[in-house]
Amino acid sequence: MKELASICAAGALFGGVFLLGQTSIPEPRKQFGGSVTGAFEGWFPSGNDARTFLIGYFNRNTQEELDIPIGPNNRIEPGGPDMGQPTHFLPGRRHGVFAIPVPKDFSPQDKFTWTIFANGQYNSIPLRLNRDYLISPFSEIAVNNTPPAIRFEPNGAAVQGPVAMLANAPLRTTALSQPLALTLWVTDDMKYTSGTGAPLTRDRPPVTLLWSKYRGPGAVKFEKASPPAEPSGPADERHGFSGKATTSVMFSEPGDYVLHVTVNDYSGEGGGGFQCCWTTSLVKVSVTP
Repeated sequence: MKELASICAAGALFGGVFLLGQTSIPEPRKQFGGSVTGAFEGWFPSGNDARTFLIGYFNRNTQEELDIPIGPNNRIEPGGPDMGQPTHFLPGRRHGVFAIPVPKDFSPQDKFTWTIFANGQYNSIPLRLNRDYLISPFSEIAVNNTPPAIRFEPNGAAVQGPVAMLANAPLRTTALSQPLALTLWVTDDMKYTSGTGAPLTRDRPPVTLLWSKYRGPGAVKFEKASPPAEPSGPADERHGFSGKATTSVMFSEPGDYVLHVTVNDYSGEGGGGFQCCWTTSLVKVSVTP
């Protein structure tokens, strides 16, 4: 019981709610062969009386990336099994990876359940409108920190906050033999927050990026999964940050893919202990032979 309490405390510390499914004993991390658990980060109002669930996951493997197709082993019910969740899982804790619009008639007594079967183990988490998990991912009130804003075109529409949804993903097309260029234009206010309120103690870039496979039939290889964001002008608290980051990606076989990008600000992964401030987005890619 002490070990279970420790796991629950760790889940609260890093944000999100982990619920163990058919696993009665908490599982330690390992290189390979471990399970994957969803993480309910919370929910937030999203305008016009709409609400949105924010969800991440915890892959307990330190070396093993897993592909789990939509279906009995990767399902959100009722209403699924496909609600836009990932089918490719990176190692470790991944914060606020995707979002799900909450139906307008969804009550605090209703719930969705995300179930993942990986390496012989089932884990399920509920998604509810519990007021204890109301979050503010677009503004951290202590210093009014806000997430980075990204654009896929120099003058394109901005994406800001952890709002990755398949319905909003731009579409790109490439041939199997051709690398696909990926460029993001990024701006940020260069403000910093942490769970302890301590100041930034080591130098770090104003924004950091991570590209990864989200869905798709084959392997995905990025030239740089974490390309640096090069500033286009002064970068300080007065001017904020403005720049762009470029990489390219190759695919092992033709088909339809989805790529995921997370852009963190000074606060780092998971908002430094808050549910703010980072931005996520998806890109659909059609790969022809």
